[in-house]
Amino acid sequence: MVIAKNKISGGPALDGLRVLVTAGASGIGRVTADTLAAQGARIYVCDIDTSALSSCPAEYGSSRADVSDPADVEALFAAVDDALGGLDVLVNNAGIAGPTKRIEDIDIADWRRTVGVNLDGQFYCARLAAPRLRATQGAMINMSSVAGRLGYAFRTPYAATKWAIVGLTESLAKELGPDGVRVNAVLPGIVRGKRIEGVIAARAESLGVDYAEVEDRYLSNISLRRMVEPEDIAHTIAFLCSPAGRNISGQSISVCGNVETL
Repeated sequence: MVIAKNKISGGPALDGLRVLVTAGASGIGRVTADTLAAQGARIYVCDIDTSALSSCPAEYGSSRADVSDPADVEALFAAVDDALGGLDVLVNNAGIAGPTKRIEDIDIADWRRTVGVNLDGQFYCARLAAPRLRATQGAMINMSSVAGRLGYAFRTPYAATKWAIVGLTESLAKELGPDGVRVNAVLPGIVRGKRIEGVIAARAESLGVDYAEVEDRYLSNISLRRMVEPEDIAHTIAFLCSPAGRNISGQSISVCGNVETL
């Protein structure tokens, strides 16, 4: 399927698009998979959580994969080829929060694990997706974060990877653009859910203050004074891989209510 040459039909039109969503069995990934499926896309998801995978709709292709393991990623793309017969969209979503600590207290293993999942994982998926997306003039959406444009005290491994993903995105947009492939990054802000609850709890513990105080600090730094819903991220991704987004590439799009600082 050739996305880049499709005509705009007044809104997202994803009928038949073959989409891989990494870490797609829960959280933002699952909401994204469900949103794209509702608009007609054919979905394949991977995740490390087999229990979450078992809850996915039967029509989704799925497999367990740790994106930080190149062998797992190789097997994942072979499975996608078998299930979908090709690829139109990669949603490079897998990522972890990493430690919340002072730089001198961060364990080297925790640093490497964060980089391994958040950055190496996107590279491993992108390198295998690229030839498949060239064949279909498809789209790649890389999940960064508002931490990919702002410094983030006590979250240096996470922020470092998210800045790097912006660089990866802009570089791949230039590299793959002549072949009709669009590459963009989405930068979520404070997304409601279990992950941010864990981050706030860890930050509160590191500062020696109450959870509610840290949550209020986060909200006070958002111009709209509210958290983002996972559906907000999913609809942005749907737009980017639809014909309506056919001339958007190399962009880092924040969906954050305008986070002013972290």
